[in-house]
Amino acid sequence: MNSLPYTLPVRAPNPSWKHHLIYWVIRLGLSALCRVHAEGLERVPRRGPLIVIANHTGSLEVPLLFAWLQPRPLTGWAKIETWDHPLLGWLFDLWGAVPIRRGETDTAAMRAALERLKQGYLFGLAPEGTRNKTGRLLRARAGAATLALLSGAPVLPIAHWGGEQFRSNLKRLRRTDVFLRVGRPFVVQAPQERWARTERQQIADEMMYQLAALLPEAYRGAYADLSQATTHYLRLVNLPNYAESNR
Repeated sequence: MNSLPYTLPVRAPNPSWKHHLIYWVIRLGLSALCRVHAEGLERVPRRGPLIVIANHTGSLEVPLLFAWLQPRPLTGWAKIETWDHPLLGWLFDLWGAVPIRRGETDTAAMRAALERLKQGYLFGLAPEGTRNKTGRLLRARAGAATLALLSGAPVLPIAHWGGEQFRSNLKRLRRTDVFLRVGRPFVVQAPQERWARTERQQIADEMMYQLAALLPEAYRGAYADLSQATTHYLRLVNLPNYAESNR
């Protein structure tokens, strides 16, 4: 069984005034353009390393999670090409994002992610590895389990849907109903020190079933049959210092 390499009461980073400003701009903007229905935010602990896994539609999830998981600072991996755009590069630096080279093993990016967790960030991860343009889940990639295995940090599944309608609604001057649902935290446990690809794939699939269970049936895609879900490598946990559910 993995043990947490960092104690849970790690003090969260102290965001700068720029971070707070961007938060309010995004929060107000999303509130004006969307009706956000959030469920289970009280399950987000106030402190400690935490991996947040989410489905990846490439629409609103980054600003949505950034704004609605406050006061916890959220970061994650971003393709290295993002920094070719000056404004996006500045914004992702502000968020503490970690550049990653797609299509290759990037050990520097993994080390940086482990350091972010040690610093008390929430680290966002999309197990699918690429956008599901239809909103329906794609099968996770085996590498999605690596960060959880190496860090031992607890994992919190957060599903979202509705954002895929944002652009079409915006053209019609309509607000978009966006839904955010937080699941139960768990830790990934694997007694061996080295993990084969087949084992990592099973772990990634088990993580994705936790996400699928939070989504409406139409969005479950590759994980539609919840009867196939297993938890051989997962253990549900209760984390201390839950945030107040008054958002």
